[in-house]
Amino acid sequence: SKATHDRMLAQLAQCEFAVTKSQLASEMMAAELQSYEDLSKILENGIEIAKTNIDKSKADFAQAKTVRKNRIEYNVLAKVISEQPDRKETLERLGLLKTELSSLEATKQQLERRLSLRKKQFHVLVTSIHQLQALLDEPDDMESSDNVE
Repeated sequence: SKATHDRMLAQLAQCEFAVTKSQLASEMMAAELQSYEDLSKILENGIEIAKTNIDKSKADFAQAKTVRKNRIEYNVLAKVISEQPDRKETLERLGLLKTELSSLEATKQQLERRLSLRKKQFHVLVTSIHQLQALLDEPDDMESSDNVE
């Protein structure tokens, strides 16, 4: 009976050992599971942060592209503008050209008046020549009529 008692104690000890071992394994697995869950949360947070950073980088990149495009357009326009004379020079040149145009128009009117006068004088001259020719032709007719008589 002592041997049976010892065997029962040994079996009980083995059962307690198995239960303790199972409890420790269960606790270890629970701790490992918690560790994996914590690691998973850390990774998810890291992924979210990475996504946020990627989205921010995309927005920054789009803005940088827009700024670059605007800068290129600005430089092209600035080059075109810089090739043009400034307003003061343009207005001075415009004033000179208007003065020159007025002078040329006055000269044109003066020349047109002179041309008109010359045309009238030429017309008078041609008319006078025709009248003189007619006068010169008349005496010939009169002389010939005088000769006939």
